Amino acid sequence: MSDTQASKTQEYVKWFRHSTPYINRHSDKTFVIMLPGEAISHANFHNIVHDIALLCSLDVKLVLVHGARPQIDERLQMADTYSEFHERLRITDSESLKLVIQAIGEARTTVEAALSTGLPNSPMHDADMQVISGNFVVAMPYGVIDGVDLQHTGKVRKVNVQSLQSVLNPGAVVLLSPMGYSPTGEIFNLSFSDVATHVASALKADKLLAFVEGNGVTDEDGNLVRQLSLRECQDYLTTNGEHLNHDLQQALSACYLSCLQGVQRAQLMSYTTDGALLTELFTRDGLGTMIYSGQYEQLRKATIDDVAGILNLIRPLEEAGILVRRSRELLETEINKFHVMDKDGTIVACAALYPYGDMAELSCVATHPDYRNGGRAAALLQQMETQARKQNIKQLFLLTTQTAHWFIEQGFEQGKLEDLPIAKQVLYNYQRNSKIFIKPLI
Repeated sequence: MSDTQASKTQEYVKWFRHSTPYINRHSDKTFVIMLPGEAISHANFHNIVHDIALLCSLDVKLVLVHGARPQIDERLQMADTYSEFHERLRITDSESLKLVIQAIGEARTTVEAALSTGLPNSPMHDADMQVISGNFVVAMPYGVIDGVDLQHTGKVRKVNVQSLQSVLNPGAVVLLSPMGYSPTGEIFNLSFSDVATHVASALKADKLLAFVEGNGVTDEDGNLVRQLSLRECQDYLTTNGEHLNHDLQQALSACYLSCLQGVQRAQLMSYTTDGALLTELFTRDGLGTMIYSGQYEQLRKATIDDVAGILNLIRPLEEAGILVRRSRELLETEINKFHVMDKDGTIVACAALYPYGDMAELSCVATHPDYRNGGRAAALLQQMETQARKQNIKQLFLLTTQTAHWFIEQGFEQGKLEDLPIAKQVLYNYQRNSKIFIKPLI
C-alpha cells in the first residue's frame, strides 16, 4: 500500500470512529426530510438517495416529503398554460389540478424508483428498503384570501399519526407527496413544507432536515450562520424574510414552525453538495444551519442577580475539588463572562468564557445534580462555542482535574502547558495538576 493510500485509509478510519457517537445518537430516532422538486432533478439527487439509504440502515426512522414545483411548472408549460399566484401560493383551478396531479405523481415515482434500486457495486446494493406512501395527510381548502379563491390549493388539516407510526416502527420509509385528500374525497395541491412541518410536529420528530440550494442562511457579511435559536430564527425571518429567495424562506419558516411546535432540532443543508446530509448529521460542525429549541431557549447571559444562584450551584463542586473556589466578590466582577441556564427561576447550569487573544478559556462548567441527565451541559457548551465564534475565538481550552472524559466526548483533545496563552501559563497551579484540553473552533 502506497503512502497516499495509507493516508486516505487512516483518514477514513478516523472519520468513521468520530462518527460513532452520532451513529449511536441517531439510532431509532425519527427524522423528517424535506426534498424540494429542484433536488429531484439535480445531478446530486442519487447521492442524496444513497445517503438516505445509509440512514435507513442505521435504524433511523425516516419520513421523506418531496416537493414538485419545477415539475408542475414544466407540465403546465408543456400544456401551454400557467398558474397564477397569490401571496406565493399557486392558485390551482380544476383544469390545472389534472396537470398538477400528473407532475406530482411523476416526481413521487422518480423518488420511489431511486429508493428501490439495489444494483450490485453501488451504495444501494442489498438496501432492500420498503417505501410506503398513503393517505396519511388529511387536507382542507385554503379558501378565499383577500377575495382570491385558491380553489384546489389546500393546507394540512391533520396527520394520521397512528398510521404513520405503524409503518415507521417496522423500518419502512414513508414517502409523502405535496397532495392531500379531504373527507369528502376532494384532492388538494399542498405546500410540501406545510406537509413536512405538520408531520414533524405531529410525530414529535427528533429532527426536521430541509434541503436547500445553498448551505443555509448567511449573515450580513455573507458568512454561513451555523446555529440559530428559536428567537434568533424568528428575528432573522422578520428582518430578512422578504429578501430571501422563496425556497430558502419556505425551508427556514418550516424549520422555525417545527421547532416552535416541539421539534428539538431543524437543519438546513445543500442538495447540490455531495454528502451534505451525512456531514451535517455525523460530524461535529456540519455544513449547514441548525435551528434549535427546547433547552436552548433557557440559555442567557448572566446578570448580577444570578450571583447567588451560581454560587449555590458551584459551591459543592468547589468543596469536592472539581472547581477552583471563587469568592462572591470575584464572581460579581466577572459575571459578564458567564452564561446560565435558567429553569423557572433556578440556575441549573452555568459556564464562563475568558478570552486570551484568539483563544479563550472555558471555565466553571457546572450542572445541578438533578439536571445532569438531560443534555444541558452539552447544550450550554454549544452556546459557549457560539459566543466564542462571535468573538473570533479560534480555540477553546480548559483545565480540569476530574471531568476529562466528558470533555473528550464533546470534542476536546488533551494539550500541553505550552499550548496555552503565555498569560495563562504563568498562572498554572502545579499543585492542582490539572489536565489541559483544547478544542478548535472551525
